[in-house]
Order: sequence, then C-alpha cells, then structure tokens
Amino acid sequence: MTTRRIIPLTPATGAASARPLPERPQLEAPPPLSLYVHFPWCVKKCPYCDFNSHAPREGGIPEQAWLAAVLADLQHALPQVWGRRVHSVFIGGGTPSLMSATTLDGLLTGIRMLLPLDPLAEITLEANPGTVEAGRFRDYRAAGVNRLSLGIQSFDDAMLAKIGRIHGGEEARRAIEAARTHFERVNLDLMYALPGQTLDMALADLETAIGFGVQHLSCYHLTLEPNTPFAHDPPALPDDDTAADMQEAIEARLAAAGFTHYETSAFARPHEQSRHNLNYWTFGDYLGLGPGAHGKLSSHEGIRREMRHKHPGRYLEGAARGDFIQEAREVSVAELPFEFMMNALRLTEGVPAKLFAARTGVPIEAITDELARARERGLLDTADGKLRPTLQGRRFLNELLQGFLKD
Repeated sequence: MTTRRIIPLTPATGAASARPLPERPQLEAPPPLSLYVHFPWCVKKCPYCDFNSHAPREGGIPEQAWLAAVLADLQHALPQVWGRRVHSVFIGGGTPSLMSATTLDGLLTGIRMLLPLDPLAEITLEANPGTVEAGRFRDYRAAGVNRLSLGIQSFDDAMLAKIGRIHGGEEARRAIEAARTHFERVNLDLMYALPGQTLDMALADLETAIGFGVQHLSCYHLTLEPNTPFAHDPPALPDDDTAADMQEAIEARLAAAGFTHYETSAFARPHEQSRHNLNYWTFGDYLGLGPGAHGKLSSHEGIRREMRHKHPGRYLEGAARGDFIQEAREVSVAELPFEFMMNALRLTEGVPAKLFAARTGVPIEAITDELARARERGLLDTADGKLRPTLQGRRFLNELLQGFLKD
C-alpha cells in the first residue's frame, strides 16, 4: 500500500504560523499564453445572456473594421507579450459563426504574422446552430480552426423557444452532423434547469448529445443574471432540489459514458479537455482582443488584468487612436491567493501545489493558515502534493474560495 504525501499544514493559530506575503509577486517565468478574441455580434440577444453581445445595427456587421481593429489591438499589445509562444486561441462571442471564412482567415493569418503560434495550438471557434450554412464549417477548418464549440443548449423545440434561441432541435442535429464532418474535436454546450424542464427532459437532451459521439460536453445550470430580461421577468424554473437532481444525474450518466468531469461544468473523453480553458483554470496568461475582452498578463513587474472597451462602436472608434483599454489594474499580492484558487479549484482534480508559487509569485507558506482551515472543514484535500477540492468543496465552492480572501 502506498502512502499519500500530505502537504504539512500548521493549524490556524495565528499570524506567526504563516510566512508574510511579499511586497510584490516574485515570478521566475511567465506562464503559458493564450489569446481570446471577442466577436460581439449575434442575430439577437438571448434573454438569459449577460455576455457582451449585440444585434447588428442597420448596415450589418462591420467585419472588416472589426478585423482591422483587432489586429491593430494585437500590434499595440505586442510589447507586453513580445516573443511569447501562443498555445491556444479561442474566438468567442457573440456569435463568431456569423463571421465569413475570409475574415476568419485574415484574423488567424494576422495572428501568425505577429506572434509565434504553436504548430499544435488549439484554435476554437464558437458557433450557433441557427447560423450554420453549407460549406461554412469546411471553410473554417481550412482557415485553421481545429476545434468547434456549438451552442446547442437543448434539442427540445419547446425548451429552445422558452429561452429565446433562434434554432430548433432539428437545426441543432444538422449542425452537429456538419461539425463532425469537418472537425475531429467538437464541444457541445447544453443547459439544464430550464423553464418547465423535468429531470427526464434534461436527461433526454443529454442522451441525444452523447449519441453524436463528440469528445467534450459543457453542461451549464441556467442562472438568472442581473440586468437580463430573465432577471427582470423571471420564468418559472425547476426548484433547487430538482436542479440538484439534474446535476447529479448528468454527472453520473456522463461518467458511465466514459467522460471525465474535469471542471465544474466541463466533461471530456480521455485527452480531450479544452486546452484553452485549462490555461484559464491553471492561472495561465491570456491576451484579450476585441470589444469587452478580458486579459491577464504576467511580467517581472507583477500580474495585470485588462478589459478592452466594451461597446463595439467605442472599440472601433478607439482603434484609429490606439485606444483599446477601458480598464487596467495590477492585481495586488493580497488578492493573488483568492484569484488563483478561484480558477484552480474549479478543476475536479485540482492542481499541483507547486503551481501556486509558480503562477502567483507568492510562496505557498504565505497561505498555510488558509489551507489548514479549508482542510479541517473537509473542503480541501492536500494529499500527494496537490490542491484538490473535496466533493464537499466542489458542492460548496464559494464557501471554500471565501477562505482565501484577504482582509
């Protein structure tokens, strides 16, 4: 029988039991770098959506202006990431599948000209079934996209209508078949706890998705986000117990089907995890380009968070002046433990404990007390050199994370 190695944790008996936080992060090397590119336009905004998405105004989507602005944005940001290899690109929205293949090709060509793109980089594009046209997926693949993420949400026409989607179940099926024809790696987004949905209905959606043989599924609980139509006029949703039953049944069925539940909402077949999202969850760096895009960049000076101008018109107007940033701030050393854990503890298997210091520049001894308290409460497992949420910790993740907030 092997012995599990436990990270020594001093009981939380006072400040003297932990090393003080350093004045500045002490990073030995920057983490892996990803690119996130935001395409903010949709056919129409769904009533539950709080993402930065906009229906196009009269005159249509200004694709060429957007492309020129994004590439100018990247050029402007080069001093922050100069020479760093890009390991993944994620093009999200909005509905990026409204974009022409010509524009997409121009985007990826421009990225390759300005930064070293890893030959095996994962390049994901989000698509919605209601925007699929014959041949478009083929052209996206030819442009360099090697992973497609389809916003299916449900296969039930009544459910789709209730949440304001522009596609029906048959369109969803056709979109998946087209995606599988041109892409080896396909993710399907599903939602559960929809208005009027039963457990059997949620599982029927799941069975349909599994039947297509895709490698990755993302299953999201519908939440009523502030400042959305659903928040102002809430639909009747399943109660908390029913929603919890749905979550547990989904997890059990996907485990039986050979999927690993590797992140709060993500399930993958072996070796098919989203490499881009794993970089987020392991506190890697990402440069955000496009309207409202968020970024996190590390340097010897510290860790910086940025947000581009949110409104598409403001972003496009600012491009001519080199004005892309709406907000930017240095992450304080006191914030880094919470920021790291907020990402890393979404992963079912957690992360190596040594990653904390490598990605934050803060020695793990500075959070000895916090780790001890989380372990004593049954929320965190620190065996085998890992920081791993327990089942209880995953169920009460917010409670676990609050323990790493500094006063």
